[in-house]
Amino acid sequence: MAVGWLALLTGCVVAPGPAYVEGSIPGAVVVPGPPPPPPMAVVPPAPTVGMIWIPGAWAWRDRWIWGPGRWAYPPHPYARWAPDRWWHRDGHWFWGRGHWERR
Repeated sequence: MAVGWLALLTGCVVAPGPAYVEGSIPGAVVVPGPPPPPPMAVVPPAPTVGMIWIPGAWAWRDRWIWGPGRWAYPPHPYARWAPDRWWHRDGHWFWGRGHWERR
């Protein structure tokens, strides 16, 4: 539901295309092409000490949908945010969701 509201509020939607989960890369999804360039954004000041900025990113939901950046607390002291990424390999475009990882 939040993704739907996000799409309505931002108006950043790209035409859908075929996608499927790629078995050889855990969690990767094959997409019809790279996402559009990210919109310009200003990072607001952190609301409290200890929060980490998670930059906005395009997410694949049968089409590219922009998710704005946000401040978040890391799940543990040694966590760092690994942002969403996309790459081209063997004639296909892949998208991987951002996640917390141990540094």
